[in-house]
Amino acid sequence: MVTAMRAALAFGLLAGFYVLVAAVLGVAAVFDVLAVQHLSSGALKIAIVLTLAALALLRGLILVNRRRSHAEPGVAVIREQEPVLWRTVEELAAVVRTRPPDEIRFVAEVNAAVSEDTSWLGLRAGRRRMYIGMPLLMTLTADEMRAVLGHELGHYSGAHTRLGAPVYRGRIAVLAAVQSLGNHAWIQKIFFAYAKLFLRVSQTVSRNQELEADEFAVAIAGREAAGNALRKVHGTADVWNLFIDRYVGMTGMAASRPANLFGGFHALVDAHVTEIAQADGAGEETSPYDSHPSLRERLDAITALADAPRERDGRPALVLLRDPAIAANAVEQTFWTDEALRLRPLPWEEMVAQGMYAGVNEEAVHDLSVAGQRVVGAREPFLDAALEALARGRAAALHDELIRLNWRPSPDLVAKVLARAIEGVLISHGKARWTLSWTGPAKLLDPVGNEVDINQYAARVVADPAAVASLRGWFTQMGIPVDYRPPMPVGN
Repeated sequence: MVTAMRAALAFGLLAGFYVLVAAVLGVAAVFDVLAVQHLSSGALKIAIVLTLAALALLRGLILVNRRRSHAEPGVAVIREQEPVLWRTVEELAAVVRTRPPDEIRFVAEVNAAVSEDTSWLGLRAGRRRMYIGMPLLMTLTADEMRAVLGHELGHYSGAHTRLGAPVYRGRIAVLAAVQSLGNHAWIQKIFFAYAKLFLRVSQTVSRNQELEADEFAVAIAGREAAGNALRKVHGTADVWNLFIDRYVGMTGMAASRPANLFGGFHALVDAHVTEIAQADGAGEETSPYDSHPSLRERLDAITALADAPRERDGRPALVLLRDPAIAANAVEQTFWTDEALRLRPLPWEEMVAQGMYAGVNEEAVHDLSVAGQRVVGAREPFLDAALEALARGRAAALHDELIRLNWRPSPDLVAKVLARAIEGVLISHGKARWTLSWTGPAKLLDPVGNEVDINQYAARVVADPAAVASLRGWFTQMGIPVDYRPPMPVGN
């Protein structure tokens, strides 16, 4: 009842927003008439300000209403493709006494969600869609996935989706109005204050709806499965962000992409399974404008709900799919842009090895060779020209040339670039290789598996010109020619 009253208040505030817009338009029209009739300078100034503000408001709202809906994310799966999943969703929909979705879509997100096309401010229901994140299917157990599906179906049962669509569009309209009034400070302050009130009320409704939907999750799967699912959703989100930043972020380096996106994510999940299961929301910041309660609040609310013994199903949630590999591959195709799909696919190990070299070593080898050529006047950019410059005590000159090649100045710049260049030479001659690790950053290893660390040695060579001879001798022992000329970096 409280949530319903707050939802009604949110609708009232949304209606009030449009009344406020109409009021600005009306006042602007009145002052326009007065300015024409009386031609007073005061009325004319007010009329101009209000008219410009009204036009800005109208423009902002028109642009919002003209925005075309984006293509639906992910890939749709029909009953014939995933009969077990569809049957499970329909059975759970019957339990929570709601109409099942008309469409199920797999998405490349750590999320599950539902939507509903509505009209007449949510009074008329339309097509229902359910979105299921492939990363969740790869992380949760079958009963935890049932809890997640029950939660989402609970949004249908509680009519949350009917109310959510118009309120969501209202949020966009309110924010668009505030942004459109950037040149009209005092009117913008009025709309900004109204927007804060509307957002606080509407987001409170959203948070309460999440707690209500959690009750359906518990009713279907039990407190333990519902709580574990929440923890894993939060923990998986952290691992997914790490996956995107550290691993997928290499895509494009060395003109390649991973051949098996979700295979890599599955490996990363296996390396962080404990952290995922034990996520507790520690350090999570909260705000009155959050759309979801904190993890701790939701777990506490679940603990307070009544529970009944039920049979556990600890199998991986992937058992709900006919062929997980086919499903994952279909979702992967929707994850990449057309440009990324044109890149050559490589196994994760190969892409990381080539990507790390391209991102860490390639430019260092080339630019240090060019800097050495300039300092000693060599006919070509040989790496040994840089070593000759160091042997002559010309480290400062190398530093200046590297700056001209767009390296950032620093006291140890030459040592750092030399270290990366030596690594690059070792990699180019098969003496070292960047090696994929799912538990931390990639490591540079030699052929027998020892980690290669050149930093201190490079610093000694830069500091002592006499040490250059030992570096040259080391290169000779490994079969690296003195006249080694690095290839041009990719993209140059």
